[in-house]
Amino acid sequence: MERRYKRKGLLWLGSFVLILILGFATLTCTAGATPVSENGALSVRGTHIVNARGNTFQIKGVSTHGLAWFPEYVSKAAFQDLRDNWGANTVRLAMYTAEYGGYCSGGDQAALKAKIDEGVKAATDLGMYVIIDWHILNDNNQPFGPAGQNAAIGFFTEMAGKYRNHNNVLYEICNEPTSANGGSWGNIKAYANAVIGAIRQIDGDAIIIVGTPTWSQDVDVAAQSPLSGGNLVYALHFYAGTHKESYRQKAATAIQAGLPLLVSEFGISDASGNGSLNTSEGNKWISFLNQHGIGYVAWNLSNKNESSALLKSSVKKTSGWSLSNLSKSGKWLVKKYGGKLSGKAADTSTKKKSSKKTTTAKKTTSKKTTAKKTTEKTTKKTSAKTSSKTVKATAKNAKASVQVTGSWFDGQRYYTQYKLTVKNKSKNKLSGWKVKVKFQNAVQQSGDWNGKYTFKSNTIVIKPVSYNKKIAAKKSVTDIGFIVSSAVPDNKVVSAKVVK
Repeated sequence: MERRYKRKGLLWLGSFVLILILGFATLTCTAGATPVSENGALSVRGTHIVNARGNTFQIKGVSTHGLAWFPEYVSKAAFQDLRDNWGANTVRLAMYTAEYGGYCSGGDQAALKAKIDEGVKAATDLGMYVIIDWHILNDNNQPFGPAGQNAAIGFFTEMAGKYRNHNNVLYEICNEPTSANGGSWGNIKAYANAVIGAIRQIDGDAIIIVGTPTWSQDVDVAAQSPLSGGNLVYALHFYAGTHKESYRQKAATAIQAGLPLLVSEFGISDASGNGSLNTSEGNKWISFLNQHGIGYVAWNLSNKNESSALLKSSVKKTSGWSLSNLSKSGKWLVKKYGGKLSGKAADTSTKKKSSKKTTTAKKTTSKKTTAKKTTEKTTKKTSAKTSSKTVKATAKNAKASVQVTGSWFDGQRYYTQYKLTVKNKSKNKLSGWKVKVKFQNAVQQSGDWNGKYTFKSNTIVIKPVSYNKKIAAKKSVTDIGFIVSSAVPDNKVVSAKVVK
């Protein structure tokens, strides 16, 4: 009995010491924890990306701009800022296939692959997830045809061979398919099956992101006939200034059908990546995505002079950014991601501050009351001026205008992206508007959204779709746009008119 008692005591003591050691190791690990060390390899279960324990994991990422154009932002120092100060857990490496310096359009392929390797190594060292993005966009070389497919297979075969032992690498095989680059869902499926097959021969587990038609927006179309195989997610892209509730409905339809989604690119500007910001719609999108456990990656880490760039154009630093270095898009993003730069981690509210706010609130009560009365009067006046009557839109009661939101040169043609606004000038609700846009020279259709388009030589006729058919009194519809190409630069718009 004596000997057995001593043995139990020694076992208990040994167990206690072991618990202390393990406890210390756990504390040390937690203190230096990273997204990858805490979550391990990601996979797809149902409509969610999940971590190694089977719990839903939300990617919160930042995308580079084109690697050939802004390579200076691919570094360990920059990515550490994104992780520690911005709240990001993922970096997306956007490698254009066409455009200037693109992988398939004369770019330095060796340099581009070296930059990807640098990015993957930096993300791996920091315990971040990393997306290798085959960034098709304005490709006139038919990326879904035999040549484009073979180029993608060759590239991803090499990437999978390099990174098959990494548990933090995801592959995005076609950024934004469009009608202009042959991106029907049938073509995408055939291409995806071939490219996925090549990756799976080497890496059987990594998550693969598949683009969807119309700039990766028609996820509802993909949901009708999804690909077979595991660890696949489907790309949904949005820009809050252009893509609103109707696009969230597309996403909801896809989710209901069981399609796993990832927003591998988004911004709060318009669809061109420029223009005014819409934080209200951006907030609605993030709430929707959080509600459904869908991850998202923001466009773009650069100081490019456009509103979607997350850094101010005047900022030359490539890491070590302060809040003042961020653009309006960047500040909004950091706040949404809960990064240290948002100030959330340093909330030091005190009773003194609270009482100050209360005092201020008391002082402004009378102003608010006055404002409320003024608003009520204004509302009554507005109601008196407007009518519930619905009439046909004509040149007398409606006005059309187009605004250039982007332009580029590719494949011997000049491309221009436009935003269309139709304004109701009357006190009645308008229905069934139709707009005719005339150019100086002939144009070809390259892309369009939120309208029905007829192209003929140098003119375009645009009609509404179901959700923007009616325009309230004194209001406008603005989420309409199109891209045209021409053989000459500066192909000006001669007129944009509402017609019968």
